[in-house]
Amino acid sequence: MTMDTGRTSVARTEDRIRELVDRRLAGFLDEHAALIADPAVTAAHRLLRDFILGGGKRVRPLLCYWGWRGAGGTDCDQIISAGSALELCHAGLLIHDDIMDSSDLRRGRPTMHRSLAGLYGGPAAGAFGQAAAILLGVLTLAWSDELLSVSEVEPPRLRAARALFDRLRTEVITGQYLDILAQVGDPPTVEQSLMMIRYKTAKYTVERPLQIGGALAGAEQSLLDVYSRFGVPLGEAFQLRDDVLGMFGDPRRTGKSAMDDLREGKYTILVAHALQHASPGEVLHFRTWHGNAELTDQRAAELRRIVVDSGALARVETMIEERARLAIGELRAAPIDEEARDGLAALADSLIHRTR
Repeated sequence: MTMDTGRTSVARTEDRIRELVDRRLAGFLDEHAALIADPAVTAAHRLLRDFILGGGKRVRPLLCYWGWRGAGGTDCDQIISAGSALELCHAGLLIHDDIMDSSDLRRGRPTMHRSLAGLYGGPAAGAFGQAAAILLGVLTLAWSDELLSVSEVEPPRLRAARALFDRLRTEVITGQYLDILAQVGDPPTVEQSLMMIRYKTAKYTVERPLQIGGALAGAEQSLLDVYSRFGVPLGEAFQLRDDVLGMFGDPRRTGKSAMDDLREGKYTILVAHALQHASPGEVLHFRTWHGNAELTDQRAAELRRIVVDSGALARVETMIEERARLAIGELRAAPIDEEARDGLAALADSLIHRTR
């Protein structure tokens, strides 16, 4: 098989998995329509359905699938419910994350709390939107549990996968807590920021979905350990790229404002490096405007310039490449078949070098 043929085969497989996941999610949502025939309730459910089905790269279901394939799984229908459960979990967490970040856009569309607020006018609309979005996020997380439980695999394998799913949720909530804690305490160091992204993103986005797929296929612990050594550095590289895009990305491609992280005062590793290596005057200027609600486009451009001139952007790009090399090295030695290896390599490349 040539390299181009291999890429085409992987792309075709991933398109099929995305289609199956979307179909499974749509069917599940059809089965879980609003319990009350009230126009206001059905309107909220319709917004939630649009949010869940209206975009996203389906990274976690794909990783779950390749983890399954790498462990010898064959019938992809058996893994679709698990991948869809991960996507529901992701949707619920995104709804809550957007509230915490006060974000207006997600995937180029209004965030859930903004959409819900838009259903009503008046001074209470904003508070309603946030409260309603919290409820719908919790509902979506509960649905993810339900959907995982109907995966058609042997009970011992499902129990092993559920234990990993439970750990995933504990880890991502811990990482999210570290993230919001950074907004009120002393600015985190590079090492503290790395710990945060390891729990908030690396384990949640890459390591655990891979392991859940492997567990559902009956993987031995040795293979789950390989998935961990591959998944954690890849997940860290994914989040570091996300941080770069959050500050320097094109909103037309990312679907999010490039001002959000700066206006919110998010302490990424880019910021940690900039504060460590910029001049005293630049640090003062950065602290004055980072997290300032009155941040303008001009001031944001000045902060980005400090990040570049301090070497922070170049250092983070180096960190991304270091972690990519580590992950790919583990993947090359992994005891999995060539199709799964090619699939994971292609997915890793798209996560590390994406522009949105």
